[in-house]
Amino acid sequence: MPDEGTRTGLLAPGGKVDREALYRLYEQQTGDDDVPVAVSFRLDRRRNLNKRLDRYLVDRIPFLSRTSLARLIKERAVTVNGRIPKPSTRVHGGDEIVAIVPPPPSTEIPPQNIPLDILFEDDDLIVINKSADIIVHPARGNRSGTIINGLAYHFLHASEGGLSSVGKELARPGIVHRLDRNTTGVMVAAKTDIAHWRLARQFETRRIDKRYLAVVHGQVEPPADVIDLPLGKHPTAREKCAVRWDSTGKPSVTIYRVRERYRDYTLLEIQLKSGRTHQIRVHLAYLGYPIAGDDLYGGRHLTVGDVAGNAAAQRPPSDPLLERQALHAARLGLVHPITREPMVFEAPLPDDLRQLIAVLRQHRFLDSPSVAGAELDL
Repeated sequence: MPDEGTRTGLLAPGGKVDREALYRLYEQQTGDDDVPVAVSFRLDRRRNLNKRLDRYLVDRIPFLSRTSLARLIKERAVTVNGRIPKPSTRVHGGDEIVAIVPPPPSTEIPPQNIPLDILFEDDDLIVINKSADIIVHPARGNRSGTIINGLAYHFLHASEGGLSSVGKELARPGIVHRLDRNTTGVMVAAKTDIAHWRLARQFETRRIDKRYLAVVHGQVEPPADVIDLPLGKHPTAREKCAVRWDSTGKPSVTIYRVRERYRDYTLLEIQLKSGRTHQIRVHLAYLGYPIAGDDLYGGRHLTVGDVAGNAAAQRPPSDPLLERQALHAARLGLVHPITREPMVFEAPLPDDLRQLIAVLRQHRFLDSPSVAGAELDL
């Protein structure tokens, strides 16, 4: 009787993890934070097995080296009968082993000279201020023009080290979380596998402080609230996500706080407690407050005339003021994965959002309520 796995389709005949099935499972993930895949092996009670855990896993996960598997065990990514083991722990018939398995390794990504605004870098992680109109990692066969390509060039020509090997098979090495193409602001990437797993654990257990600024249509009420609505893929539009009350909906929590009110618009400080794809955009649109410029979810691209009206004397009213969603990842707070030092990184507003807020303040300002828990410096 072969060993059994809890994830249907992940084990090939003979009990080995199917590399291609694992690849597809990671590729199907819809969250902004990569969710590790766990595989369970239950050893046949009739087998007289007395084998080191790391050697057993080499047989079951052949695309990872024994050194890599030993590192996973030391990082508490493997349990035996619910307990944290050592690489040398002996496994026997009847034992249940649960292992978090990273994406299979892949080929290198071509480096490209793409300008990057680097906020911080050391031997373990790199933090950047992402600009608009760039995707984080290659997707659907497009392997160029991404943050990952720019980081590969940076490590080749301007720095030392490289990105972690975790996620290479999906062309996203080192990527622990992502920002949408036209969302700007702070994001972190891991340079070592140990840093990657520890950062991923912080995201998974919601110990990361992620705060955004967004300009939305409408005057938001109440001044602060928790949006707790399950999210999943849109039932008909492939590129969209939606609030889903069926089995496909995943728990998603967003906290918003009103920072400034304008006539027909509101500036929000947003705190994420989960990391689903398009989470902020879908949650706010569902409440009737789509993000300005987010035409995918009901927001409108804005011209000078839309905001300033006839008072726009210095610029033609038809001039574009905002041509993307008004969403900026302003702060990322984390614990350094190696030194354990608390760290906070902040990215200033990009020019287009800073200009939008300046015009709103000049022509449509109403008030700036004091809301408990708001922390970002405006």
